Amino acid sequence: MTARHPAESPAYAKLRDELQEAEVALRDQRERVAALRRSLPRDTVVPDETFEEIVDGVRVPVKLSELFTDGDKPLILMHFMYGGSQEQPCPMCTMWADGYEGAIPHIEERANFAILVAGDVGAFAEYARSRGWSKLRIVSAAGSAIKRELGFETEDGAQLPGVSIFSRSDDGGLVHFYSQCAFLGEHGFRGMDLLSPVWNYFDLTPEGRGDFMPSKSYAT
Repeated sequence: MTARHPAESPAYAKLRDELQEAEVALRDQRERVAALRRSLPRDTVVPDETFEEIVDGVRVPVKLSELFTDGDKPLILMHFMYGGSQEQPCPMCTMWADGYEGAIPHIEERANFAILVAGDVGAFAEYARSRGWSKLRIVSAAGSAIKRELGFETEDGAQLPGVSIFSRSDDGGLVHFYSQCAFLGEHGFRGMDLLSPVWNYFDLTPEGRGDFMPSKSYAT
């Protein structure tokens, strides 16, 4: 069933019918992509990296394995652009994380979740508080090579945004299941569109997303 208005012109109705066919095809393609992703072999065993986080105001080491708070669920690790040569938190990553903060109670029904930065975890924890992020688990890979190994940090320390999924093997080992950078092909930040509603909402409007890029705050 498609929501339609009775006052549609013939020209509008014709193009809307074509659009609906394209939307159905897009839905089916998303389902195919998701099925291909689920079929990836779970055979990329990785070491138990050591990160750092702030607990009750104290810096403490935390293992990758310890991010599996609920061990039966996979781990979603979001790569936030901060640290290395990225001296300030990324506005785009900030917009994404603003959304994760609201969604985290729902996400944790099916997955463990954490934000991974490359910079000082204490400084970033202060930034998180300034944004009102109280539900997000934040860890730093400043002493680990995991970001570079996964392709989210260049040799000169530049950071790249993206997501990595880890799971447990039957014997309890750690498995890298999937990673995707926000840079996908020739279309800029289109590799993670489905993880934020902002651009998708803009795409529903007559003007589309245009050249919108997020800021940490907006003039009122």
